[in-house]
Amino acid sequence: MTTVRDIRLLAYHAGQCDPKKCTSLRLRRFGLLTLVPRPTAIPTGALLLTPKVDRALSPADAVRAERRGLAIVDVSWKRDTFPAVPQASGRALPYLLAANPVNYGKPFVLSSAEAIAAALFIFGREAEARRVLAKFAWGGQFFKLNAEPLVAYAAASDSAGVVAAQADFI
Repeated sequence: MTTVRDIRLLAYHAGQCDPKKCTSLRLRRFGLLTLVPRPTAIPTGALLLTPKVDRALSPADAVRAERRGLAIVDVSWKRDTFPAVPQASGRALPYLLAANPVNYGKPFVLSSAEAIAAALFIFGREAEARRVLAKFAWGGQFFKLNAEPLVAYAAASDSAGVVAAQADFI
């Protein structure tokens, strides 16, 4: 019998966004996410969601996230400066549409909360993903916009399967 462990959610917040709109700060206020003081404070081996890698996130990454944590670097997309986090294992999210009011309908430009929720959904943790986005008025819209892709990505066995599934939605 396999037990499912909680996934520790972590973020480095660079302070580049409007604090009133910042999704990682809101998740921290609700006790769903822990902020780290600098990128190097993300634990060694943690799974890092970043657009700066070639390997797609897949259900196969869930075990690493359970063991080491799931991390994000909360920086402004406009500045396109993602600090290096060499101690973490980077994964890119596949094609998904943003539902947040700032980037609504834009592919690949997700808020921190959307990125975390997408990863949890792909890991087969739909209830946890919905709990994360329940803190936002637009959260349910994210699941409506991305219903088919999220189900397809969660059904893939590995990164190659996610990339193959992604081709149906781009």
